[in-house]
Amino acid sequence: MFTGIITDIGKVLELEQRGDLRARIGTSYDVAGIDIGASIACNGVCLTVIALGSTPQNWFDVEISAETVGATNVGGWTIGKRLNLERALKVGDELGGHIVSGHVDGVAEIVGMTDEGDSTRVTFRAPTDLAKFIAPKGSVALDGTSLTVNEVNGQDFGINFIPHTKSATTWGDVGMGDQINLEIDTMARYVARLREYG
Repeated sequence: MFTGIITDIGKVLELEQRGDLRARIGTSYDVAGIDIGASIACNGVCLTVIALGSTPQNWFDVEISAETVGATNVGGWTIGKRLNLERALKVGDELGGHIVSGHVDGVAEIVGMTDEGDSTRVTFRAPTDLAKFIAPKGSVALDGTSLTVNEVNGQDFGINFIPHTKSATTWGDVGMGDQINLEIDTMARYVARLREYG
């Protein structure tokens, strides 16, 4: 379980296709405090740590199944790509964002970007089957970041990125056409399910 509050920006150091895709991710986390088997959300994808090291910098390895690669934007990762990182929530941690599972529902596309003062308004296009779960003033996780939806127009929805968010995450790196991991709010999913059978 995660909160969608990014606590580090990692970098893809190595990618190797074995039976599954193996990635080495550089981090500023203290790897001495990470256990093998721990979960770390990498651009919103909950991945399991399978190896750790600190030479020449702190890093952890993850294995990514073909199913996960196909359902997320992981297939577009390249060496040097920056990733939003969040360690799993511990009992007693502050819940600053919203409950995020790290199970990506689909991929949204950036279809508009407009600067508004120091902030940037970004318009995303959700897959048709997920658009119904996105509501104005509701929450979504995009590349692992807990965000509030400003407006919705069919499959398109807008998010306003303040300067802090752009500098503390990878949101300052994005551009038109980018594919973004989308996790809808768990509450929205359950409400829709209740309405379906209510």
